[in-house]
Amino acid sequence: MNRSKAEASDRSKEAGADFLQLDTAEAPPGGLTDWLARRLREAVADGRLPVGARLPAGRVLAAELGVSRGVVTDAYRRLAEEGQIAGRGRGGTVVVAATAVPVTAAVVPGEVPAARPPRQAPALFRDDPDPEVFERLRGAPARIDLTPGVPDLAAFPRAAWLRAERAVLDGLAASDLGYGDVRGTPALRRAVAHWLARNRGIRADPDEVLIVAGTAQALALLGRALGRAGIDEVAVEDPGSVGVRQHLAHWLAATPPVPVDAEGVRVDALRATGAPAVLLTPAHQFPTGVVLGGERRRELLRWAAEGGLVIEDDYDAEHRYDRPPVPALRAVLPDRVCYAGSVSKLLAPALRTGWLLVPDRLRDAVLEAKRFADLGNPVLPQLVLARLMESGDLDRHLRLLRRRHRRRRDAMIDAIRTHLPGATVHGAAAGLHLMLTLPEGCGRTDTGLAAAALAEGVKVQPLSWHARLPYPPGLVLGYAAGSVSEIAEGVGVLGRLVRGEASPRGD
Repeated sequence: MNRSKAEASDRSKEAGADFLQLDTAEAPPGGLTDWLARRLREAVADGRLPVGARLPAGRVLAAELGVSRGVVTDAYRRLAEEGQIAGRGRGGTVVVAATAVPVTAAVVPGEVPAARPPRQAPALFRDDPDPEVFERLRGAPARIDLTPGVPDLAAFPRAAWLRAERAVLDGLAASDLGYGDVRGTPALRRAVAHWLARNRGIRADPDEVLIVAGTAQALALLGRALGRAGIDEVAVEDPGSVGVRQHLAHWLAATPPVPVDAEGVRVDALRATGAPAVLLTPAHQFPTGVVLGGERRRELLRWAAEGGLVIEDDYDAEHRYDRPPVPALRAVLPDRVCYAGSVSKLLAPALRTGWLLVPDRLRDAVLEAKRFADLGNPVLPQLVLARLMESGDLDRHLRLLRRRHRRRRDAMIDAIRTHLPGATVHGAAAGLHLMLTLPEGCGRTDTGLAAAALAEGVKVQPLSWHARLPYPPGLVLGYAAGSVSEIAEGVGVLGRLVRGEASPRGD
């Protein structure tokens, strides 16, 4: 027997790894490294090794396969050079980017491969992100997270929450632990009505307030109710939140884009779409940060008074720093505006608690959709939140957040001036994020820049995710959840990547 064939036979009897069901007998003589690198690429491409997956330590995998450690080290090095995996010190070696290379099945000598279409895993930073992209991005390991949409979670008022929870439990009757009102507890609906009157200029009776599981559920309930009312098209801002657009598109036939300029949504372009409804973020447009201008606001209200319907996503209006408050559209034209808000940017997204106000003609359909969705939100967190709102603890927490967020926003702007002097900052007066348009001639797409940043341990969102109409490349950077030092370091990495400089750590 040929010696190389004998060695392969011995390996097949003694060596193999449960990891990816690797069997060195499949490797051609003298081609162990090529074979292992190819098998790893295939696993990344077909999703068996998703972004964030941890690979075995090189010495462990080498021992299981019965090969030298250098074989595994060289295979890992090849994928690292291709940008698919990266070392994270004690965190091990992890997948940081999916490959777009079609998978070719390994061919066993003497066997004719079966014909099948190539499988391909979705790339994390592709131009048209799928609905799972945010889960994959959240799961991707990183040293510094500059993605938008999250407040300072370390500042969550644990002591105040515990005090409120104890007080609620002390006064809770046994009957209060049964099924609650599908609309939400009376205590929270009353507290939300007071909160909206104080902070957003909205006068609403508690009976008009529906408690929901965040803005995502509010959009789902509206999608069902509008569909039953014969409305299957809702226009959206462009650029505008891709996540919101995906939620709407799940329930509706079309979400035509409407351009946004320095004064907010273009109402003339909205009219041109012929859409009967539009979703807007008028107090702090996502992602540009512009405020709907006075004349544009009046033009929009005329459009709504003529029969149009506005869905107002008031996602972070409480967070403002350098400008006066902007009243909600719902406060001006309640019978033409559906209003959605939540505590995701005030306290934490994990609470999954928000509120929805709709015109009278939609209320029964929305309430029916809520009833058949979940019979109402959990009661105990509602009662605790109501106590926080009515006691003033939530107002005090908001004042604390504003101070912290302002400092971190200023730190990000300073870092951008230092490391990205050619970039333009948008939307700094309010919110939890900045929009950054990249300097001309930077030599990178924003998705390419985001992928390169993640490979170096920094998470950001490419602006192109949120735009379907032509728009300059850029980034959407969250500053609320990171420390000043993390913000400075993360922006420094972005600046170095834009300039094309190598990592000082030699990664």
